[in-house]
Amino acid sequence: MKKTIAIVLMISMLLVSVLALSSCGKVATLDSVKKAGKLTIATSPDFPPFENLEGGEVVGIEIDILNYICEKIGVKLEINQMTFESVLPGIQAGKFDLGVSGITITEGRKKNTLFTDAYYIASQAIVVTAGSAIAGKSDLTGKKVSVQTGTTAEEFCMDEGLNVSAFEANSDAQLALVTGKVDAWVIDKLTGVQMVQVYNAEHPDAPLVILDEAMTEEPYAFALKLGSDSLADEINKILKEMITNGTMAAIFAKYGEAYEAPAK
Repeated sequence: MKKTIAIVLMISMLLVSVLALSSCGKVATLDSVKKAGKLTIATSPDFPPFENLEGGEVVGIEIDILNYICEKIGVKLEINQMTFESVLPGIQAGKFDLGVSGITITEGRKKNTLFTDAYYIASQAIVVTAGSAIAGKSDLTGKKVSVQTGTTAEEFCMDEGLNVSAFEANSDAQLALVTGKVDAWVIDKLTGVQMVQVYNAEHPDAPLVILDEAMTEEPYAFALKLGSDSLADEINKILKEMITNGTMAAIFAKYGEAYEAPAK
């Protein structure tokens, strides 16, 4: 009986070891990407102008940036769609080479994720309904705020002690505001501007307003699994080239946005 139990325990330990190893996943390197002939990315395409769906195709600023990077490396871009909160776990598990969804570099994320150099400095905007008494972030105390799940907007608002309602998609966070379930909506400014413009064109009698005061300022970068240094180094080299030769500014201009390079 003891022998049988011992064997069962040994088998269980072996299974745990195998599962632990399999959960580690692959570490993407420049060589492995070139060998595969593709760069696999994870993204949540509900974040215009960085990523969104047009006719079933994922398009946007970051997709254009990555197509340029892939052309330089000599590989194809493979896009995998998911919710935002699934992107970083997928990268950390080694399921994909790169996480791409307007991802902000934070000290907390750096503990489990490798980031490229920042390519853009974003700001989080506060959106309210016309006529709202909320004029700045100090007015959010005691108010209900909607955000997208897993974002730095959610993290910052919770750190501020605000009453936060989180949604998988920004469209749902916006809907919570317009239906009166929350008092304000916090979102990346470029994305917020685009979504508010579309909404206001359809609802001119009940427009949304983006406040002048930003909630935060944040550096955007691409996320990789820890250990993927050779791939990150190559991407950093290409990003620097894109900023220097004007390609980055041209991509932002294509989507009607001005570009300002991050401070060195």
